[in-house]
Amino acid sequence: MVWVPLRTTRTDRRAPLRAPTTRCTTMSLEWLMDWSWSLDGLRDFIATGIQSFRDCDATALAAVACLLVLFVWYCYHVGREQPRAYATVNALMQSAEANGVQNGYVYCHSPECVRCTHHDGLNQKLYHNLQEYAKRYSWSGMGRIHKGIREQGRYLNSRPSIQKPEVFFLPDLPTTPYFSRDAQKHDVELLERNFQTILCEFETLYKAFSNCSLPQGWKMNSTPSGEWFTFYLVNQGMCVPRNCRRCPRTYRLLGSLRTCIGNNVFGNACISVLSPGTVIAEHYGPTNIRIRCHLGLKTPSNCELVVGGEPQCWAEGRCLLFDDSFLHTAFHEGPPEEGPRVVFMVDLWHPNVAAAERQALDFIFAPGR
Repeated sequence: MVWVPLRTTRTDRRAPLRAPTTRCTTMSLEWLMDWSWSLDGLRDFIATGIQSFRDCDATALAAVACLLVLFVWYCYHVGREQPRAYATVNALMQSAEANGVQNGYVYCHSPECVRCTHHDGLNQKLYHNLQEYAKRYSWSGMGRIHKGIREQGRYLNSRPSIQKPEVFFLPDLPTTPYFSRDAQKHDVELLERNFQTILCEFETLYKAFSNCSLPQGWKMNSTPSGEWFTFYLVNQGMCVPRNCRRCPRTYRLLGSLRTCIGNNVFGNACISVLSPGTVIAEHYGPTNIRIRCHLGLKTPSNCELVVGGEPQCWAEGRCLLFDDSFLHTAFHEGPPEEGPRVVFMVDLWHPNVAAAERQALDFIFAPGR
């Protein structure tokens, strides 16, 4: 509102300075007794205020609207950490003879890859990320993460060989090779209800296979024998848009999962295919903060997953949950006529990682950080 003083008020206040004493007294008495003047003045004041508001209405409202939009944008920007630009990483080499094969498992040697980063510089980077998170949000609930980062070298080196995560170990989490279905009951049941949907989209993709080339979007992983293909929808926390467009219903399903890891480098979702005669060499996953879920799509005979020395078999339409930070392997020794073993794989949060810790780990291990 723009304040516009009334001309009559200024005139009346200046008049006594120029008039004689008797005139001043007469006007003062008249002012005290003339209530109509006061009402007229109040009416003029209100009318002037309304007119002033109308005069500046367009510009004022536009300015206020712009400020509100900027404020909302600022709150959203501060409250939600935006992923940084991220280059394609984890390009696995195509043969077991290539450099970088450790215990039969291929490493990509990319400086951005979470599995290939040397621990000497990684711990310092993680501690810096934790401090940045605590400064922006809070130290509350960060005890285990702080302890884990501070003593990461000791944890990784002193772990028994049965469980040895390669990148990050969160202390004081219950350890077991396999988890019951109740560990993430909602997501398990949701995946199993959508078994046919995922299977249909896989079968459409698999029709593109030929003997002479690898279809676009698929990756061949190194194995001691046989063939292991993967089709990623989410790879190390990053969506693969071209692949997601080819499996739209499966990709939408990921958004309905409550515990899917989708915002840090430990989160993956893919279709995994083992051809008959394939063996995946024993290896460890990068962390114990997740549990890996396999939904069986096609499960021929003589196919097994072995985690921590304990074998389990897949079943079509059923989920199998395990901790891949334990030493694990998989193989398909079924006859060729039974076809490949196929599972839909998705990484879920370990049930004992608290909500505050999940938010902090998403920040600390954000893709490209």
